Amino acid sequence: MKYLLTLLTIFIICNSSAQINSDVFYKEYDQYHEKTIKNRRFKHSDIQPLLSSLEKENGFSLKKLGESIEGRSISMVSVGTGKTTVLLWSQMHGDESTATMALFDIFNYLKSNKELLSKLNLHFIPMLNPDGAEKFTRRNALGVDINRDALRLQSPESRILKNTRDSLNAVFGFNLHDQSKYYNAERTEKAATISFLAPAYNYEKTINDVRGNAMKVIVEMNKVLQKYAPGQVGRYDDSFEPRAFGDNIQKWGTSAILIESGGYQNDPEKQFIRKLNYVSILSALQSIANGSYQKADLKEYGKIPENDRKLFDLKVEKVNFNLLGENYTVDLGFMHNERANKEETEFYYSGTIVEVGDLSTYYGYQTIDAENLEFKLGETYPKILNSASELDNLNFEELLKKGYTNVAMSEIPSSDKFTFYPVNIVDVNKVAILKNSKQPESQLKIGKNPSFVLMKNNVVKYAIVNGFVFDLEKGVNGIKNGVVNP
Repeated sequence: MKYLLTLLTIFIICNSSAQINSDVFYKEYDQYHEKTIKNRRFKHSDIQPLLSSLEKENGFSLKKLGESIEGRSISMVSVGTGKTTVLLWSQMHGDESTATMALFDIFNYLKSNKELLSKLNLHFIPMLNPDGAEKFTRRNALGVDINRDALRLQSPESRILKNTRDSLNAVFGFNLHDQSKYYNAERTEKAATISFLAPAYNYEKTINDVRGNAMKVIVEMNKVLQKYAPGQVGRYDDSFEPRAFGDNIQKWGTSAILIESGGYQNDPEKQFIRKLNYVSILSALQSIANGSYQKADLKEYGKIPENDRKLFDLKVEKVNFNLLGENYTVDLGFMHNERANKEETEFYYSGTIVEVGDLSTYYGYQTIDAENLEFKLGETYPKILNSASELDNLNFEELLKKGYTNVAMSEIPSSDKFTFYPVNIVDVNKVAILKNSKQPESQLKIGKNPSFVLMKNNVVKYAIVNGFVFDLEKGVNGIKNGVVNP
């Protein structure tokens, strides 16, 4: 009996050591959240103090790998004494910063939690493309997409990544990106909040041990994420791209795992998605450290829904309107395009109709059924304002209930592109074009930024301004901003 109890104890200990503590990672996240990074638009200079502070932490080292085209340093953070080497790099596209935020959260975790560090030798490049990050743009200063420069290595950033991979000969590599928020999990209305890929290393999409191990780690991460974002995990197309780093790193012998951060309802700064990155990456590292990923079923990788791109920010279904004396019924798909300031530190939204017609196979982050509602283009408030201060005296909810989605001003500073009031602002000179305060019917076209109301029994139920919705029946204002001269 004593012998059996001893075996049982050993089994429990071994089994527990192979568990992934994702619930702990999730629940304790706030303890490690790096609070100095609050939004997606941060620059090279913003993270330098954080990187420098890591040099003072026991076990951490900071190494300058080189410089970008414009002379910004590219650094690597290293920690851990284990035999399994893992390389993680983020922001090779300058405007894809979600995982970069999560890496600084992970650094905070590793400062006080050392259990992974005896098994793993971790190396992080938090911002591979600092010149792109400065302008919050995808490409580097040369105009090159670094992720398509694995063969020619034209850019210093590309050469840094290649040389680092080769010198470390990492067993695993995590390629951390952002994808469009308009991807959905195939044949569902759910956003692909996180998407994975174990890139192919040849046109035949062969699965060897290197690629297979990447797939197995992804299977483990998918299990974790289903707890916190069920149904919102996608799988990227694995067509071989011979110029891409992920595909070549797989070919060079490092198990490459691509993580793409997409969209999530009411998370424009991707702070919840940041948390999902933190939880999934730590869970993956733990599965590598304890070897639990090796038991994952490769068939489960293929069951992850493929990425599809059938999401709109707003979908308005079955809009009935009259054009040249005929009645038509169409669906409208809106996107909220980000327009940044000159410094690329803040942005506003410019709503656009991107699709008109039968959108029954598409989805929206927000959907309105307009089948039994009357459609009417928004009108311009008849009183012309002389200054912005007069806007404070308007009751916008009442204006919208009367069908006024625009307000005219006699003078608008040329620098003004948007307003936080829930209406659009138009120049007084445009009022003449909008005869009788009514926009022309041609505004209901792809590429336009129309504003309109949906009514029932002559009562306005919804006002759509700049692609956002004010639910007047419930009194819920969902308009992030209006625009000037839409």
